[in-house]
Amino acid sequence: MSTKGVPTGGSDGGGVIVAQQLIKDYRRSRQRPGLLGALRGLVSRDVEEHRALDRLDLRVEPGEFVGLLGRNGAGKTTTIKLCCGLLRPSAGEVRVLGHQPWRREFAFLRRIAVVLGNKAMLWWDVSPMDSYLVHRAMYDLDHDDFARRVAGLAELLDVTTVLDVPVRQLSLGQRMKCELLAALLHRPEVLFLDEPTIGLDVVSTAAVREFLAEVNRRDRTTIVLTSHDMDDVEQLCDRVLLVDDGRLGYDGTVADLVARTSPDKELRLTFRHPPQLPAVWPRGTRMVGREGTSVELRAERDAVPALLGAAAGWGELVDLDVGDADLDQVMRDVLAGR
Repeated sequence: MSTKGVPTGGSDGGGVIVAQQLIKDYRRSRQRPGLLGALRGLVSRDVEEHRALDRLDLRVEPGEFVGLLGRNGAGKTTTIKLCCGLLRPSAGEVRVLGHQPWRREFAFLRRIAVVLGNKAMLWWDVSPMDSYLVHRAMYDLDHDDFARRVAGLAELLDVTTVLDVPVRQLSLGQRMKCELLAALLHRPEVLFLDEPTIGLDVVSTAAVREFLAEVNRRDRTTIVLTSHDMDDVEQLCDRVLLVDDGRLGYDGTVADLVARTSPDKELRLTFRHPPQLPAVWPRGTRMVGREGTSVELRAERDAVPALLGAAAGWGELVDLDVGDADLDQVMRDVLAGR
C-alpha cells in the first residue's frame, strides 16, 4: 500500500500530531498451565518482548478528521495512548500540539480530550452535571462560559433533560452523549475517539456522528477516530491511516483506498421479467450473483458504459444500482493481505 504524505524527518512544521520512527515495546509474562505452573510463576516467569509499534511515522494537520484503522492488535489503541500521554514511547518521538505527551504537562492536557468507548469518565452514582462541575473546577473554567457551553452542547446532543439524572439510570446512548459533552467542555483542540459508537443503536449512532461532524466543522477541532464500524469512518473521516503490524501501511482518502483495493464497480440490474443473459459476458465483466429478476455484476470501471449498453438487450430494465465496493469488504480484503 502507498504511504504518501508520511513525514521523513524534520520539524513538525505546524502539524498537530507528528510521529517519527515511533516504537513501543511491551514486556509480557507467560504462565505455564496448571497448579504447578502457577506456583512456579510466583518465583519466576517467562517474559517475552512484544513490539506494538515499529518505527511508525504519521502526521495529522489542524482541523482534520482522521480515521486510524487496522486489525485487532495492529497498534491503533497504542498509538492513541501514546498521543494522549497514557504511554511513553520506547524509542522515536511523538509530538502533539508541540508537546511531548508523556510528560503530561497541564498546558498540554487542557488542550486535548480522550473518549474511550469502553471507559467511563462520568461518575456512576451522580448526575452528569455533578461530573461537569468537577471538570469546571479542574480546568478552571469561567462560570458563565461553562454554563453556556453545557447548554449549547446538551442541546446539540439532545441530552438537556437528563443532565440531572444519575448516570447509572441513563441508557447507553445517553451516557455516551454525556461522555462526549464532558470531553468537550474545556474546548480541546484535539479529540481522540476510540470506538465512540460501540454498542449504540441506529438512532444514537446517527446522532453521535452528526454531532462529531458539527464539532469538527464549527470549532475546527482536530479529531482522530478509531472504529471497527466502517460507516463511522466513511461518513466522518477526510482521511484514513491504516496501521498494520505497527507500521503505517496506507495514508490517504477513503475513496482512494476503495479504488486501489477494489477498483471494479458493482452493479445490480433489475429487469421486469427474467433476463436473457449472454453466454459470454462483455469484456471486464463477471456475474457475482442472481436472484429472481435481479443480476449482480462486477465490472472494470471503463467497461461499465459498454455493459449498460449491452444490458438493454437482455430484457426490460426497471432498476439500476451502480457503486463502489462496500468499505467493510475493502477492509476485510486489506487486512487479509489481498
